[in-house]
Amino acid sequence: MTLLVNAHLLGKVPAYLNVVDIAGLVKGAAEGQGLGNAFLSHINACDAIFHLCRAFDDPDVTHVEGEVDPVRDLAIISEELRLKDEENLMKYLDKLEKLVTRGGDKKSKPEYETLVKIKEVLVDEKKHIRFADWSAHDIEVLNKYLFLTSKPNIYLTNLSEKDFIRKKNKWLPKIKEWIDKNDPGAPLIPFSGLFEHTLAEKEDPADRKAYEDETKCTSMLDKIITTGYKALQLEYFFTAGPDEVKAWTIQRGTKAPQAAGRIHTDFEKGFIMAEVMHFNDFKEEGSEAGAKAAGKYRQQGRNYTVEDGDIIFFKFNAGAGLKDPKKK
Repeated sequence: MTLLVNAHLLGKVPAYLNVVDIAGLVKGAAEGQGLGNAFLSHINACDAIFHLCRAFDDPDVTHVEGEVDPVRDLAIISEELRLKDEENLMKYLDKLEKLVTRGGDKKSKPEYETLVKIKEVLVDEKKHIRFADWSAHDIEVLNKYLFLTSKPNIYLTNLSEKDFIRKKNKWLPKIKEWIDKNDPGAPLIPFSGLFEHTLAEKEDPADRKAYEDETKCTSMLDKIITTGYKALQLEYFFTAGPDEVKAWTIQRGTKAPQAAGRIHTDFEKGFIMAEVMHFNDFKEEGSEAGAKAAGKYRQQGRNYTVEDGDIIFFKFNAGAGLKDPKKK
């Protein structure tokens, strides 16, 4: 494996985060108000939620509730998600209850008991599912049903360009207070859609840099994407050669053979070892040879847990896992 220091000479295949734009929910969405059922089904297909709330006034941009109040909006949407989960849960629970208590189905009893625990959190305590402690078996059941309130939330606050540049907005403290109370630990990212639009229109990198210097602000898109990765428990590693650097997305905690399998299944089947250095070490030492000389280039076995930002060269047995056509 040869790594080139001049990254501009390389083909680059970046990691990516797939984001789906879903229109905002209105009060009563769980009961089908507006296009609530369609929007809620779209959310059901996602792994996490970027919760975008508006914190700017503009007479040309109407608000469904008549006036801007992001704290009210957060409360409405949070409750609509819980109500939709409650509606679906009671359907699932009713079906399993008939099987277990009336039909004597012992096989379904553990799943039924987990749904009863979910009901205590979701219906009785009126809390989102992600705030409770769940056993490994409970998590298997939750993964089956994909409840809306089990998904991690990232809160994005859309400010006016003026407020974003001056780093001040009357709603931000109130939004932070709501999140701390209702979704403690969830990230809050202020940004400005108008600022991002203005920046994106500047095709010349020099113009973009000049605007950033003038406003003393930078794009928040990178932070939004990396925060989304963390919320999904995702990370990435790199493979590199003379003409290309490629980022591969994996779940946090992935072992080296399974990471190799992201490139090709044969890599996992025939895994021998991984030669690893971290990007920060590579950058600090300036080259692969420099990383080796500094003792920062390591050989790792199949029990190695890949770290975010690793640069890896996999060695594998090309014939492993291949069946002999003469043998049946």
